Amino acid sequence: MNKTNNNNNHKKNNTLTAASNSINSKVILDSFIKLDPRYLAKNNPVMFTVELGFLVVLFVAMFPNISDTFVSQNQIFYVETAIILILTVWFATFSESLSEAQAKARVDSLKRLEKEVTARRILHGKEVVIKSSQLKLGDEVKVYAGETIPRDGLVISGKTFIDESMMTGESNPVFKEKDDHVLGGTIVTSDSIVVEITAEAGKSYLDEMVGLIQNATRPKTQNEIALTILLAGLSIIFITVIGTLLFSAYFLGYNTDIATLVALLVALMPTTIGGLLPAIGVAGITRLGKDNIVAKSGKGIEAAGDCDVLILDKTGTITEGSRSAVEFIPLQKYTEEDVGQVAYAASIQDNTHEGKSIVDLSEERKYIPPMLEKLITAKSIEFTAETRVSGIEFIPNKSIRLDSEAEEELRNLAKTVTSQQEADASTLEGLEETVDKFGHGKIHDLLLEMEKSSQSNQQQVRILKGAVDVMIGESMSNSTLNIAEIKWKAQEVSKKGETPLAVSINYEIVGLVVLKDSLKENIREKLAEVHATGINTIMITGDNQVTAQVIAKEANVNQVMAEAKPTDKLQRVLEEQQKGHIIGMVGDGTNDAPALAKADIGLAMNSGTAAAKEAANMVDLDSDPSKILKVVKLGKQLLMTRGAITTFSIANDAAKYFAILPAMFAEDNPKLASLNIMQLHSPETAILSTLIFNAIVIPALIPLSLRGIKFKAQELQKTFIRNMLIYGLGGAALPFVAIKAIDMLLSTFMR
Repeated sequence: MNKTNNNNNHKKNNTLTAASNSINSKVILDSFIKLDPRYLAKNNPVMFTVELGFLVVLFVAMFPNISDTFVSQNQIFYVETAIILILTVWFATFSESLSEAQAKARVDSLKRLEKEVTARRILHGKEVVIKSSQLKLGDEVKVYAGETIPRDGLVISGKTFIDESMMTGESNPVFKEKDDHVLGGTIVTSDSIVVEITAEAGKSYLDEMVGLIQNATRPKTQNEIALTILLAGLSIIFITVIGTLLFSAYFLGYNTDIATLVALLVALMPTTIGGLLPAIGVAGITRLGKDNIVAKSGKGIEAAGDCDVLILDKTGTITEGSRSAVEFIPLQKYTEEDVGQVAYAASIQDNTHEGKSIVDLSEERKYIPPMLEKLITAKSIEFTAETRVSGIEFIPNKSIRLDSEAEEELRNLAKTVTSQQEADASTLEGLEETVDKFGHGKIHDLLLEMEKSSQSNQQQVRILKGAVDVMIGESMSNSTLNIAEIKWKAQEVSKKGETPLAVSINYEIVGLVVLKDSLKENIREKLAEVHATGINTIMITGDNQVTAQVIAKEANVNQVMAEAKPTDKLQRVLEEQQKGHIIGMVGDGTNDAPALAKADIGLAMNSGTAAAKEAANMVDLDSDPSKILKVVKLGKQLLMTRGAITTFSIANDAAKYFAILPAMFAEDNPKLASLNIMQLHSPETAILSTLIFNAIVIPALIPLSLRGIKFKAQELQKTFIRNMLIYGLGGAALPFVAIKAIDMLLSTFMR
């Protein structure tokens, strides 16, 4: 295993080195291409204005004798000013190119993993080596330590650690076992696993990540468009102000140098946020990708920052989503054994986790009904969201011809029934004798009686399990039904936060099966963080009101929508949006698609239907519904980052005024020298120091714009005050110190 890890690390280092070299060359080239005035005019009005200033100053540097009125400095000063201005623009285009390149380089390295590999397909119990491109949905492949998983799939047997660093950036191998998703292109580092292929060629994780490249050059979100328009408007206003100042000063007899006016214009405009705005948006999508969430556009992330209502499914989001049977509760005239036998029969063809857990509990307590050959071959009644019941129906005396698979299943059942006596499964009669040792309750006798009495009339037996209210409705024709007893016992179960299922035979309710589901780890703390940012949470569940309220209280959910049908999700989204709320929700089924499409933030599960993934604006490749909490937190972080840098950008303008205004007019009006509170060396060093500071702030804040400011779960008012103190006061104070330091450095060199 160590050798395998060393090889994997070597490959990873080579890939990272190649990716780093690729970033260095592509970023620099792309950043120079973005200096095209046509590109800046379309995408970044602030930097376009700065570039125009550069061209003006460059023209003056080339022709210093063009005017005696507006050109009063030496040629070297204009060259230096022009260089600083174009560096300011380049730092902005560099930050944008770097943020795009991070996503692109990561995907480029993934695309190298997309190469064809050999796969060991399991066919009739044997391993057949084929090319990965030949794999189809549902194929089973075996992957050994050191080998690459050929395509996305689901682990159906085995346990292993998988190196997913090429995909997710996480250096530590990830433990995988049965029912876990694995990604094509990742490497098995230990043992071996059998994987069922779940992605068609061209529709794997790698292909989803290729879409991230297109998202990196995504259309701007509404907030970005609004901010861009604002910055464009401010640019026009500032140009007008500077133009007015130029002519006003001229008529008042003040000497105004063109480079000084350009410097003042650049200082007036919020160049920091103008330079970093594109990088912030792209970085948000890249950070989502590290959590295995593919954002189709920036819209969902943008909306997440403003989200104030989060609609959550109970199962899989609030709870683990694997309810298991823990108890059988009989009605007054039945026994626990009777309930177990009916529940077993109703679940024998139910392949869900809940169904299997009911069968397991019945077998554990040896509540096995008779006529297993009839039960296992009975007609299945499938569960649907509308009916909310499932089970079987059959005719007891109808002759059955079992196929080899059914016989094998019966043999396995017989072995489970008793560990004290070796079951004779060679004939069905031997099986019945074994089963009869453990079943002599009312239901056992009732089933045998039905089998004998129905030989002439072909009476059909219907055994069901389902929601209590639905089962009561199904059994209303039964005159012996004790509704009060059923409801009371169901309510007692619900008060514990557990889910009751009623079981019946021929519309006679026998008792309840108690299902228990655990809350997701740390879900209460996670929701507390969400609430702290002002978001209201709504849990939607098909459970009854009492159970839902108990779970909601334990999980710290604000509101509950119980006994909900799939169509209720869309209705609730519409209702909340009509109140002016920004809605986030998750889903995985076709019936979730309308709500996902309508919600402002729609997160679909990768394991869900194509309709759900198409409707949502984000897809979680790990199919973890609780990731919606991460999406919301990242959206808030993105909004906070943009706000913090905007605050900083505007705040540090104050110091620039005190640096440039005295430099403009102090020689003509000594009284204005009192404004030079920083005691800068000369007008030339004051202007150059201000422009240098203005330029270097952009690359200095690139890491913050890419990483985002640290998210802290607290009220919006506290976040606002915190950002004003750090980025507002800090943004106002820093330039005074930095510009003075740069001025001292420049004055030293100019002596």
